[in-house]
Amino acid sequence: MTASAIAKINAMDRETFIALLGPLYEHSPWAAERAYGRKSFANETALASAMAAAVDGASDTERLGLIRAHPELAGEKLRARALTASSMSEQAGAGLDRLASAEIEEWAKLNAAYRARFAFPFVICVRKHTKDEIVAAMKRRLTSSAEAERQEAIRQIHQIAELRLHDLLAGLP
Repeated sequence: MTASAIAKINAMDRETFIALLGPLYEHSPWAAERAYGRKSFANETALASAMAAAVDGASDTERLGLIRAHPELAGEKLRARALTASSMSEQAGAGLDRLASAEIEEWAKLNAAYRARFAFPFVICVRKHTKDEIVAAMKRRLTSSAEAERQEAIRQIHQIAELRLHDLLAGLP
């Protein structure tokens, strides 16, 4: 990331800023919209922090909506290629698009159990974990309290957004 990328971000008008940064938080451009008011950003960390603060300052209903905006891992939408480009790339990077039939069955059962328990999909920053680590985390987190799991999902979403932001800034001309 260069200072010029942050300078470009700081120079953007509201609509351009939201259009560019809105996808960082899955189907939740309101995070970028709220972060816009915190300009100017000194660096990538400050921008990521502003985005995270916008999410952390949102209502419980908005944060729950953000969690629910995330797709199930290794789910039907992945196989149908009906995810955002970022989600497709992240899940493919963990090999979730190349599961054997038995694995697909296991993931479907885990996803169903998780959704039944918490009423939202399991969220983890797949770019920081192997396929086996993700399965182990899902099994372990199935024993969490609902509140602990909502907090963990938001923590994971912040990690996803930070990695997406880093990639976006690195790709700015």
